[in-house]
Amino acid sequence: MSQPNQAGLELMLPPGPVPTAPVPFAPELARGLLRDMLRIRRLEEKAAELYGAGQIRGFLHLYIGEEAVAAGAMLALQPEDTVVATYREHGQALLRGVSMRAIMAEMFGKQEGCSRGRGGSMHLFDAKARFFGGNAIVAGGLPLAVGLALADRMQGIRRVTACFFGDGAVAEGAFHESMNLAALWQLPVLFCCENNLYAMGTSLPRAQSQTDLCTKAAGYRIAARAVDGMDVVATYQAALEAADTVRAAQQPFFLEFQTYRFRAHSMFDPDLYRDKAEVEHWKEHGPIHTYTARLKTQGRLAEEQFLALDAEVGREVDDAVAFADAGHWEAVSDLLRDVHTPADGGAS
Repeated sequence: MSQPNQAGLELMLPPGPVPTAPVPFAPELARGLLRDMLRIRRLEEKAAELYGAGQIRGFLHLYIGEEAVAAGAMLALQPEDTVVATYREHGQALLRGVSMRAIMAEMFGKQEGCSRGRGGSMHLFDAKARFFGGNAIVAGGLPLAVGLALADRMQGIRRVTACFFGDGAVAEGAFHESMNLAALWQLPVLFCCENNLYAMGTSLPRAQSQTDLCTKAAGYRIAARAVDGMDVVATYQAALEAADTVRAAQQPFFLEFQTYRFRAHSMFDPDLYRDKAEVEHWKEHGPIHTYTARLKTQGRLAEEQFLALDAEVGREVDDAVAFADAGHWEAVSDLLRDVHTPADGGAS
């Protein structure tokens, strides 16, 4: 996956060719996956625009380029399953059922947001959707996922806890502790590693001596599989098989999505650590345009249908922006709400 360029710098390259095989899904599912990826992409493109205009502040980590992971993985889960994510979580939250309105309002800092405007981009949360973060701490969601799965085990509830994290989290102690406990206690956790090859600005080979991440999982006797995270067909099939395995066997599974972010780590990042040729090469594997091409080649999607679908998504984005813009700032009198418990034991 890597080779030096003319300057001797290491280029991180895709694991294989652009996928061209026929899409083996019924029309509704096939087009639904495309719609899901477009919803993420258009939401984030608008978020980047609004960030530049000063309407969104704080930190903003974009998922552009990685849409196939969320689209495939979220579809593979059941409504009763639990999801724990990272600070690059707009895609998972949106496809898990958190409304685009609530996500955009949260990024605006408005009280109509899914976290009442207190969390912003990195702390999306919706208990009804069983979406428990949005976590700003690298690897911080892993112990939470293990705890949630343990609680299910103790209560006799059979469901999957899917935990998303990046390759940088694999270098953290919390990753190893969580993997070890999940294996020891045989907990139903689906560990979803979104390996985009860079922990902020540090490439995987510079930070970890063992770059085969599935080998790390095998060290804890956890079944593992790597999949092309730029191919939404592959991500859905792999995630569905892995989730079914976790659900049936009530034991952990490690799934590595080999993917890539087209934008910098965050909106503050000048992105000086990657060769432009590398980024352009990965863009050739972009999940939306390669999947669209496959559907068109099969005669299952016309250009007019794509444009209509994209326009529909665009209207949803415009509606979310209007909703967020018309939202309200939280009253100063409410700032201590949910921060502490009063001495009388009542809710604050």
